Amino acid sequence: MKPLLVSLIAVCSFPALAANKPNILWIFCEDLSPWMESYGFPVNAGKTPTLDKLSKNGIRFSRCYVPAPVCSACRSAMITGVYQTTTGTHQHRSSRSPEAAIQLPTGIKTLPQLFIENGYSTFNKGKDDYNFIYDRKKHYSADTQKPTPKTGQKKGFYGKRGKSDWTTLPKGKPWFGQIQLGGGKTNTRKLADKVDPATMKVPPYFPNEEIFRQEWAHHYDTVRVTDGHVKNIMGRLEADGLLKNTIVFFFSDHGNNHSLRHKQFCYEGGVHVPLIISGPGIEKNSTRNELISGLDISATTLALAGIELPDYLHGKDLFGDHYKARDYVVSARDRCDYTIDRIRTVRTEKFRYLRNFMTDRILLQAQYRDGQAQTKRLRELHAKGELGKIPTWAFFGKRPAEELYDLEKDPHQVNNLANDPRFAGELKHHRDLLNKWIKETGDKGEHPESHEHLRAIYKRWGTKCVNPEFDIFKKEDGK
Repeated sequence: MKPLLVSLIAVCSFPALAANKPNILWIFCEDLSPWMESYGFPVNAGKTPTLDKLSKNGIRFSRCYVPAPVCSACRSAMITGVYQTTTGTHQHRSSRSPEAAIQLPTGIKTLPQLFIENGYSTFNKGKDDYNFIYDRKKHYSADTQKPTPKTGQKKGFYGKRGKSDWTTLPKGKPWFGQIQLGGGKTNTRKLADKVDPATMKVPPYFPNEEIFRQEWAHHYDTVRVTDGHVKNIMGRLEADGLLKNTIVFFFSDHGNNHSLRHKQFCYEGGVHVPLIISGPGIEKNSTRNELISGLDISATTLALAGIELPDYLHGKDLFGDHYKARDYVVSARDRCDYTIDRIRTVRTEKFRYLRNFMTDRILLQAQYRDGQAQTKRLRELHAKGELGKIPTWAFFGKRPAEELYDLEKDPHQVNNLANDPRFAGELKHHRDLLNKWIKETGDKGEHPESHEHLRAIYKRWGTKCVNPEFDIFKKEDGK
């Protein structure tokens, strides 16, 4: 790693901050890929001035990969610093009813809990979306929310959205806060300077049609709008005199939400996210290119506040004296809403390896995007036999048990090398890495979801539940 101007292993090593611990703010985006010039996307050159400035005032991490390509699983991991597959919070949108409630394992605490125990105030302005039960008031000292009775949800279920920020906290006390931004879900209607879809070249796994070029351009637009939202936040911090003592993290929970093969999937587009850290003591105008796990954000956040890191964390302090760069990063996808799946992926320096545990189902199985125009068009073209070789393979082909891609030569991941004897050594190496990770982290995805939990999913989604795991409930209901 690059040497830092100041060691950040503990706040007590900052004489200026020893008596005045830093505030720490997560600007946590939804569904945002790092489509900025600094990440190799020239379409947005000069169009994200606030994020460019944030990078110049701090460190940009070029290869950060989140633990899951879907929000609730990723956020459950990020807020604990532990893989969602270890805590049993890996199934997207769990704990949404009392009979399907999940408790965190004994001894594991959330970051807000640890901050409160160490003298900090906490807040989260926006959604929580955690897959476990908790009392929001014990995690966020600025919480003013009440349960949402119309949906029968209790505290801790999805639907809890904080409305407070640092302005509601006690003066003179350090804080750890989160501000949630829409990111890739952001409305772009009022954006004046939009990307022209006609200039877009979509990846080869999409048909080269207007509808796909429009969605590709739209995501660039959401990054531009997000830049404006970050500008407002930074302006408020400056107006309140907080910039000099606030460390800001900017990142996302996963990639592009509209483009299939991105959100909810374990290819680069699903798990590669932006990460910028800026603030007092952070080296300025620096880039780090090593592999980073999103869980490193959790560990580093605690370390910057001088909080002793729990031994159960799966992340690393990125600024620690004994920091050693990762050789690989693992991400995992499991059930998403009513779509049952299990995919694991290993990202190394040059390759991405995927293991598909459910080879009986195609990639584009029934899912929440079915009503979207892109998905409808893919299915329509496929039915007519007009989709094209690569999109047909990518979305409707028989799913292989293993996939291996050389990301330097094949950034779109369309040439699977798993059956190429020339890469047998690489395949075994990545297979062994994943097997080791599954064993060492106690991957709970090895075990089917419980009858009670699946019943709760079936009760909520009804006829959309077409996976064979739901057949037992259809028989019980006489359908």
